[in-house]
Amino acid sequence: MGLLIAFLIIGSWGTHLCYLLFIAEPVWTAPWIYLHLLFQTYLYTGLFITGHDAMHQSVSRIKWLNDSVGYLSVFLFAGMSYGRLIKNHWEHHRFPGSEKDPDFYVGSQNFFAWWFMFMVRYTTIWQILAMAIIFNLMEYFAGVPVPTLLIFWVLPALLATFQLFYFGTYVPHRKPHTVQMGKHRARTLKRNHLWAMVSCYFFGYHFEHHEFPGKPWWKLYQVKEHKTRDHDH
Repeated sequence: MGLLIAFLIIGSWGTHLCYLLFIAEPVWTAPWIYLHLLFQTYLYTGLFITGHDAMHQSVSRIKWLNDSVGYLSVFLFAGMSYGRLIKNHWEHHRFPGSEKDPDFYVGSQNFFAWWFMFMVRYTTIWQILAMAIIFNLMEYFAGVPVPTLLIFWVLPALLATFQLFYFGTYVPHRKPHTVQMGKHRARTLKRNHLWAMVSCYFFGYHFEHHEFPGKPWWKLYQVKEHKTRDHDH
C-alpha cells in the first residue's frame, strides 16, 4: 500500500505538471489557473511527505526500493539530497526543539526568520546547479516559456516549503515548550481528519508522528483516533 500511494502521488504530480507546462494555455486573469497552482503546490507537498516516509522506511519493506522512492521524491521536489535529509531528520527526532535539532532555530521564533534559516540549512550548491540545468533544458529544448516555468514549476515548490514548514516544524515545535508536548517537544492538531489531510497530509498530527515515527502519513489519523479514544476513557 505504501508503494501504491507513493506512486499515486508521484504520478499525479508528474501528470499535472506536464499538463500545465505543455498542454494548458495559461490565461493569467482566469481563476482556474490559480486553482491549478494550488493543486500543484499540494502535490509538491505530497512529494516531500513521500520522501519523508521513505526516510522512516515506511514506503516499502524492501530497503533499496524504499530508498529509491525517497531519492526520486526529494529530487523531483527541488533537487534535494536524500542522504543529507536523512542525517538531519534523524537528528531532529533525537533532539527535537533543542540546540542540537537542525530543524529548530534557537536564534528567533519569528516565522520568516526561522523559515529562511531552515532553507539555508537544506539548500546546497549542487541542488541549485541541478535545478538551473533542468530549468534551461525545459526552456531551450522543450520550449516551455519562462513565465510558465516560473509559475507552475518553481512557485509551487516554493509555496510547498511554506506549507511543510508551517505545519511540520513551526506550529508543532515553536516555543513555549509545555509539559503536554512531552519529550518530543511537539504539539498536535485537534482531531479533524479532513483539515489534517488538506492542510498537510496529516502531518499536523505531529506529536503522533514523533511517538510513532514508523507510521506512514496515511495512518497517522488512526494513531490520532486511538490516542483520542484512550484519553476519553
